[in-house]
Amino acid sequence: MNRLAAIQFLVLFARAEAADLYFDFGSSNALSRFHSTVTGEGKPGLWRVLEDEVPSSIPKLLPDAPTPKKSVLAQLSRDITDEHYPILVYTNETFGDFTFTTRLKCVSGAIEQMAGIVFRYQDEKNYYYIRASAKGSTFRFFKMVNGERSAPIGPEIEIPTGVWHTLSIECKGNKIRTHFNGQPIIPELTDNSFGFGRIGFWTKSDSVSYFTDTHITYTPREPYVKSLLRDLHQKYPRVQALRVYGKTPENPTMRVMASTDDSELGQPGGEVEEQIFEMDTPFFGKLKSGVVVTLPVHDRNGEVIAALRVEMKSFFGQTENNALARAVPIAKEMERRIVEARDLF
Repeated sequence: MNRLAAIQFLVLFARAEAADLYFDFGSSNALSRFHSTVTGEGKPGLWRVLEDEVPSSIPKLLPDAPTPKKSVLAQLSRDITDEHYPILVYTNETFGDFTFTTRLKCVSGAIEQMAGIVFRYQDEKNYYYIRASAKGSTFRFFKMVNGERSAPIGPEIEIPTGVWHTLSIECKGNKIRTHFNGQPIIPELTDNSFGFGRIGFWTKSDSVSYFTDTHITYTPREPYVKSLLRDLHQKYPRVQALRVYGKTPENPTMRVMASTDDSELGQPGGEVEEQIFEMDTPFFGKLKSGVVVTLPVHDRNGEVIAALRVEMKSFFGQTENNALARAVPIAKEMERRIVEARDLF
């Protein structure tokens, strides 16, 4: 699992049981792997990277020593709309079991002064979030399902403005644990609504909020499309190879998203795969060792979301029609096991 060439963050280690990801907001393309969105009313927030004084976790040797500055993520929009929740989502990975830690600071806001984290984020209407409110002196957990917010869970505590605080969230299965400034001030929660999702930063209304020293330790998840291909390959042993081409909003270039040969991952698609998306029709071809059929894969609305390449051994009397008849059931089974593109990729 080597992502060093693919993302701007530093992966210190990656092994089967855990990976550690540090968010470096000081890099030149620090926000390129994030998507700015909003829940509720109004426009997405204004997210920027700037320099701010951030005290070290190690006490100063000299009382008069200057406080070092570092790059921090800042939400600077001052939209006073009440039901306005700017969110900045990290798009390069989804997380199931993880421990996420960040420092946050409520800087200013006439209406609200809040800073928080969304996790196991599905979309703008479905996720968990935990936030601190300096103006309201509360620390709360919420669940958002189909745009409806749950009752709050959490205490009233003093959260000074202009002070850095540490928030830690641990998810394991359906268990959620939270620490604020090292204290477990919300009891362990159990919820089955979202088993995995993305991580992001959250604010409300006109809150100006900063975040830094952010990292996540997580158990890497196997992409669903990879496990799906493995299952299909085992079920259809006469198939020599399977390959799925696709695109995502974050990377609209046609490429191999999954394959029975991992060395092919990321290879660009060709004219046939592009025509699958444009024409929504299968293509037949011949190989030295057999035949190949490339078919469209549809979501529940009938939209093409992927191109499936099926390589098979040929036999005496092999025709285009019977090759297609052998390949179509594989594509149909894939379609039965997905609902939309994000379920596949």
